[in-house]
Amino acid sequence: MAALRNFLGNRIRAIRNAKGLTQQNLADLSGLDYRYIGAIERGERNFTIDTLEKVLAALQVSLREVAYFNIEQIREDSPRWEAIDHFVVSTEGLTEEQIETLRRVNQEVLRAFK
Repeated sequence: MAALRNFLGNRIRAIRNAKGLTQQNLADLSGLDYRYIGAIERGERNFTIDTLEKVLAALQVSLREVAYFNIEQIREDSPRWEAIDHFVVSTEGLTEEQIETLRRVNQEVLRAFK
């Protein structure tokens, strides 16, 4: 279970950073203590679903956005991880049509790299 705590903590930290929030900002928005936020991000706390809901509401993200891919794909030190986080957060609020356009553009870019 520690793997799931670490996964969620890493994702929460990445989203918080991508949104330009400090741990104190997130604590203020969620009604939690900043030290507790830090412990969640480090995977040190076995937090409740209620706490997770507070954090997700404060970050204005869904559980699906936090856990959008399989835990085996995580590599904390990978630049790919950071790029994926940035892309996911940057697509927030886009329509399905806009996201589909981004997918097509991405496919063309990948073809150009081959």
